[in-house]
Amino acid sequence: MPESHPRLDRSAFSITSFAKAEADDRTYWRSLTPQQRIEALEAMRQLNYAYDPASDRIQRTLEVITRA
Repeated sequence: MPESHPRLDRSAFSITSFAKAEADDRTYWRSLTPQQRIEALEAMRQLNYAYDPASDRIQRTLEVITRA
């Protein structure tokens, strides 16, 4: 009988402590150039705020005023 659930590749994961993960994060970010860091920051900002610079424009508001 075939298995109904795919098997999990446990070699793709590792268990670590928060302190080790934080140190690994610092090491990774410090290995990047300042330009690469800024580009990554901009990409994360766009993902977080659902911002697309190609489609967003300044909103214009039109208010009709009648003189009495």
